[in-house]
Amino acid sequence: MQSPETPVRFEDKLRLLVWNEGVHEASNQPVSMAEDYPAGIHGAVADCLAAFFPGSEVSTAVLADPGHGLDEERLAATDVLLWWGHKAHDEVSDEAVERVHRHVLGGMGLIVLHSGHFSKIFTKLMGTTCSLQWRNDGERELVWTVKPSHPIADGVPNPLHLERSEMYGELFDVPEPDDLVFISNFEGGEVFRSGLTFTRGHGRIFYFSPGDQDYPIYHHPGIQRVIANAVRWAAQPERERAQPEVGNPRRRWA
Repeated sequence: MQSPETPVRFEDKLRLLVWNEGVHEASNQPVSMAEDYPAGIHGAVADCLAAFFPGSEVSTAVLADPGHGLDEERLAATDVLLWWGHKAHDEVSDEAVERVHRHVLGGMGLIVLHSGHFSKIFTKLMGTTCSLQWRNDGERELVWTVKPSHPIADGVPNPLHLERSEMYGELFDVPEPDDLVFISNFEGGEVFRSGLTFTRGHGRIFYFSPGDQDYPIYHHPGIQRVIANAVRWAAQPERERAQPEVGNPRRRWA
């Protein structure tokens, strides 16, 4: 097993789209944003993926783009969509959410990061409030691998140590996941199911909680390895994009 410090290059040739509101970046709030993420959170995640997947197409989109950068043609040409949101969930159009939803059911991978748990697309796919407990005191977070056999855990330190992070705590109101890969604990005593997989239709979904805008978490090599592993796991580039449909086969058709 390789450590996150070991240079890793995946041969997969994927089409990846990193979506971010871009609201914190536009207002430079917090003031550390310009220093921690000079190309935006989406830019940092995209740079990480470009390093792991040098043969892949990695692009970004933000809320202010026409159609939020989530038009039909672009989604059809995306194997995995990564989603970061926080302050402007309600500003994402219902039409864009419906397009993303349809493509996920058809087989597009979806990686939902940090406060994207409250995004329209994630709550629609989960069918629950996706509520949780939170406190942003810059506490230490330990991300523990609880399913080391899962591909998303490959090469990830156990535990993964974050010096300063936002606390997310239970109850996290989501359905029972297909796989619980990571659990976090915090200095205040809380625990949180921080890495979860789900399947909806033909699409694979991974939620990963570390990544608050106040801290340069997406530069952490262990966090980057988790995200890269999740992209590989969620991608189904050979699958024909079609959501499940009602069928009426004749008897003994097989």
